[in-house]
Amino acid sequence: MDVREHSWLKLAACALGLTVCAEVRAEALLSEIKLPPGFRIALYTDQTPNARSLALGNDGTVYVGSMEEGKVYAVRDRDGDGKADQVQVLAENLNMPNGIAYVDGDLYVAEIPRILRFTDIGRQVSNPPKPEIVFDRYPEDVHHGWKYLRVGPDGKLYAPVGAPCNVCLSEKDIYATLTRLDKDGSNFEIYARGIRNTVGFDWHPETKELWLNENGRDWMGDDMPPDELNHAPKPGLHFGFPHCHGKDIVDPSFGKGTSCAEFESPAWTYPAHVAPLGMRFYTGKQFPAEYRGQLFVAQHGSWNRSAPVGYRVVMVEFRGGKPVNNKIFAEGWLRPNGEVLGRPVDVLEMPDGALLVSDDKAGAIYRIVYRP
Repeated sequence: MDVREHSWLKLAACALGLTVCAEVRAEALLSEIKLPPGFRIALYTDQTPNARSLALGNDGTVYVGSMEEGKVYAVRDRDGDGKADQVQVLAENLNMPNGIAYVDGDLYVAEIPRILRFTDIGRQVSNPPKPEIVFDRYPEDVHHGWKYLRVGPDGKLYAPVGAPCNVCLSEKDIYATLTRLDKDGSNFEIYARGIRNTVGFDWHPETKELWLNENGRDWMGDDMPPDELNHAPKPGLHFGFPHCHGKDIVDPSFGKGTSCAEFESPAWTYPAHVAPLGMRFYTGKQFPAEYRGQLFVAQHGSWNRSAPVGYRVVMVEFRGGKPVNNKIFAEGWLRPNGEVLGRPVDVLEMPDGALLVSDDKAGAIYRIVYRP
């Protein structure tokens, strides 16, 4: 009997009430995950329902946002064994606090209409302070209203405002954009436009230039249009939504009379509907040298495709500061029969070079290490 068959038999025992279920489910799921030779995956915690975006504190605390749960978690591995042994709820009853960012000892949390700050959170995890409102002038639309949140090399907060629709052209400039502002909420501006919805971006470790995922529109078929990786090295660029998709696909409703050459083309395209979300350039030393400087992307997976795709972590290879290839790094959350076991959302590099992956379907965070 191989490990997979053994794990799923234990899962059946769990369903019958013969054993503890949470750890069994995680064990069964992890036995499905395929990684390159030498890599191993283990459960970091399964106590973070609807785990979404991840941020790392100075002391190694992992902060976790959520959506449906409305909670923000603080996760700690106090004994250093590679598995979290403390999970605390920092805040609850928030409005889809998907995005989180940690900087200068403070934790920033992005709800749909506003950004909050928990001051000096690292020393107050057990008794978190009441958050301050940094900025509260974002739209309140739920559709694509949840936000990713990062602090750029310029020290500013970056947060998207997705289109309030599948595809539309709003009279308000704020929609389908990426915004930035100072950490105190001042100097708000639109950094980039024509972005249907980005829920993941990062800066190249050498060039310090911004790269961002974009989820393409729905209802143009199983294979159109592609999801995108866009390059925004400076403010003021327009990436085409809702007029154009991919490199040259004119929108049937909003692209008439428009040339896609007027807009920025994606630097890389993913298959349609894989839903690329959180992403990080790897800068650690634990993984082999060929992984350093490469981009790890969590693909959340399709919801409206006849045959599901995504549900994995891919690595986009960069050479000379540009993407040149795309490889599957971790897969198995989608079984061959179409059954979905989990949905990767975000990735986070830890101080020791391990890679964490959040999964909002399983309410879990996994830890991937290289141990040849």
